[in-house]
Amino acid sequence: MTFTALRALHATIGSAIEDLERLYHERSPSQPLDYPSLDNPYYTTNSHSAHEELAEKLNDDPAVSFATKQIVAACGHLSATVNKPWHGFVDATQAMTIPACLGFLEEAHIVEILREAGAHGLHLRDIHRKIIELRPKDKRPDPSILNVNRLGHILRLLATSHWLREVSPDVFANNRRSAYIDSGKTLEELRTEPENKFVGTDGVAAFAGLSGDEGFKFMSAFSEWLLSDTRTPDAKGSLGAPTADTYTDAYTSSFNLAFNTQLNFFQWLDLPKNRFRHQRFGHAMTGTRSWETKEGILHGFPWADLPPDSVLIDVGGGIGSTSLTVAQAHPHIKVVVEDRPQTVAAAPASWGPKLAPLFESGRMTFRARDLFAPWPSLASGKAPDVFMIRLVLHDWQDEDARNILRLVRGGAGPNTKLLIGDMLLPYACDADDSVSFAPKGSPLLPNLGVANMHGYMIDVLMMGMFGAKERTVDEMKELALSAGWKVTDVRRSPGSLWAYTTAVPV
Repeated sequence: MTFTALRALHATIGSAIEDLERLYHERSPSQPLDYPSLDNPYYTTNSHSAHEELAEKLNDDPAVSFATKQIVAACGHLSATVNKPWHGFVDATQAMTIPACLGFLEEAHIVEILREAGAHGLHLRDIHRKIIELRPKDKRPDPSILNVNRLGHILRLLATSHWLREVSPDVFANNRRSAYIDSGKTLEELRTEPENKFVGTDGVAAFAGLSGDEGFKFMSAFSEWLLSDTRTPDAKGSLGAPTADTYTDAYTSSFNLAFNTQLNFFQWLDLPKNRFRHQRFGHAMTGTRSWETKEGILHGFPWADLPPDSVLIDVGGGIGSTSLTVAQAHPHIKVVVEDRPQTVAAAPASWGPKLAPLFESGRMTFRARDLFAPWPSLASGKAPDVFMIRLVLHDWQDEDARNILRLVRGGAGPNTKLLIGDMLLPYACDADDSVSFAPKGSPLLPNLGVANMHGYMIDVLMMGMFGAKERTVDEMKELALSAGWKVTDVRRSPGSLWAYTTAVPV
């Protein structure tokens, strides 16, 4: 029945493309609106025509997103079926080369170099020269290591995987995908203030840097961490076979093993030597807003129903990337962002001067707080209307996550709501108690396979980073209830793993 399945997958692709074409026509009936071309960069910091902006904005339309997910899922299923197993195996096992090269692309500012070069692109010799010029004099690479030939091989891999475009031999230009990593900074800004590359940006470039640096390194130790006993024999232990009592300091995650530290990731970021990484991580979390549609948080909770002067506590909110969207859309809500002292101290400046009026008005403030200390009451004595915990619980194992929820439960009033923003992972097979995103009768996996693989990658990444995980709907309900909260609502766009889960005190 394989040919039947292949034809069904082919039909799924054709049907979803027809849906896309119809949706784009409906949104612009007076003027033909084409789907954005892969070859054409779209820089978010540049000016665009209304037509170009509409075509790009439609990517956040739930119906468009669902149609594109079906195409990606069906293409991935087709590829897995027909690709020679060895080729598929090599593609998967050697995939580590892509984040390594994307990390280099970001750190060497190649996207910005190619943006200023324009649509015709730039020859390898000139790209290489500009990379060297942009590096601080005391951090310029060994010319015998980073030479033009090696640069060409790196960029050609990225072009082959559609992250760049080779417009003619040895001449490269940005495409729509690489433009997504653009910081928007000029080459002069990058040369004179490289430490401010991510300030005032959408955080995508910072996320690329984080993934190609810490993420890439600690995942390389993943198998060793899982399969080895990483506890250290106690010097006072017996000479015989070690027991649990004679071992100490087991590594909690592959991050700890790879970086040879007993500090957790956040404590490690706070070390003076990691100042740049700390700043980058904060901006990278801004980039995670792309897990959902740009205004997904606005649809994840009935914010308009809250009374005037309602208070939203953004627990572990970093520099306030998500709650900022709420504050700007709903002026009747006051936002308090809580995080570690180093993070909140730098948060207002991370946005540059454009948001100073919002912070000065007091409608959005920051305060330092330990996630594992009792929740400190507000100066007004008022119980918060909403505790929002977004992309926090997936950083912690169940017992720690339970403690986080219990502590905010202690600060809740009878009408306080808890809003959790995290991935909720369905099974990769049909199950009576699990959501299925695939259309009825479709050969697609119920979770849409590779179209949603990013969520399962993050799940394993959290395991490697913290020994933690993403959760299923049932796991999230059980976790919340064990901490004194009852889940009452789960909201997500069609086909999306990302969800906003609302709970009330019990």
